[in-house]
Amino acid sequence: MCILHTMPEPPTPSTALTDSCKDCTLRGLRMFCNLRDDALQHLDHIGVQARYPARVNIFGQGERARALHVLCSGHVKLSATSREGKTMILKIAWPGDVLGLSALLSQGDYEVTAETLEPCQVKTLRRDEFLAFIDGFSEAGRHSLESMAHEYQAAFRDARRLSLAASAASRLANVLMEMAQNASCGKAEMRFTMALTHEELGNLAGLSRETVTRLLGKFQRERLLAIKGSSITIVDARRFSSLTEA
Repeated sequence: MCILHTMPEPPTPSTALTDSCKDCTLRGLRMFCNLRDDALQHLDHIGVQARYPARVNIFGQGERARALHVLCSGHVKLSATSREGKTMILKIAWPGDVLGLSALLSQGDYEVTAETLEPCQVKTLRRDEFLAFIDGFSEAGRHSLESMAHEYQAAFRDARRLSLAASAASRLANVLMEMAQNASCGKAEMRFTMALTHEELGNLAGLSRETVTRLLGKFQRERLLAIKGSSITIVDARRFSSLTEA
């Protein structure tokens, strides 16, 4: 059995699934999972796959990092909370993202809380399983390093967005454009499902809920976005992209 986390009365994931990493049709889009067949076959036989419902924690900030979590489907909110109780959303994790890697390798605590935004499928590896895996398959170790480098670059882009963006519209446009690009996977249509509330979206962009609501309405009136329920489509990618540079 894989120990996912230790929390008072933690949410219990469903029973292990039979989904195969080798048979995953999306693995080519995923940095960590895009491995040779022999490595994927080994990955299938270690760890555990589980489903989590929406709005539960996979792990919490400050917990000892005993496992690595690969997000197979769904979206996860990564946030940090100060001693004063102020919470900041740092990132939205997408399928293929590796959660808790730096904390696991440093034998420390998780730096963030990982909360599901919708039903998610997660592949979890204990620390000893993961270390044995990268020892046995150098490709997996290289991909892990690439994942950490990608995480660092994303953190740098987020810090730059919050500190250098000249306007509220630019901050929000940057967040929405990044979500659309992640969801499109190279396709022409830039459409995605918004799993965040306006308040959470504002937290991520460094804006108030009221400002987010006002700007979304403005983007729609200017025919930059089309919003239908939780679905958002960037109608004019060229004009919308120009806002990210404002």
